[in-house]
Amino acid sequence: MTELSESWLASRRGVDPLQIEGLRRAGELIAVRPANGSEWRYPSWQFASGGETKPGVARFLAAARDAGFRGPELARLLDRRVGLVDSTTVLDLLRSGREDAAVASVRALG
Repeated sequence: MTELSESWLASRRGVDPLQIEGLRRAGELIAVRPANGSEWRYPSWQFASGGETKPGVARFLAAARDAGFRGPELARLLDRRVGLVDSTTVLDLLRSGREDAAVASVRALG
């Protein structure tokens, strides 16, 4: 999975890196910090070509926040299987552009 640095993303959006950090802290962007790293990394699947958050991802993150999923709980939610038969995860839905199904799955849990 391709991950973007905070500085690259801020440059792409034409904003200060502190704004990107603020979006992460507010739960409006998904970021991971590698165990041996000091900088947050932002998975590229959540962004459109101009660096803006995809509308469906923004809706999913809002639904997750409303249901109380933050930080480690959000990571577990992304890894959660959505069906009993196959191994499709919430993250798979988001990556494939099926944001409505991802939003429905988080609302079903909340």
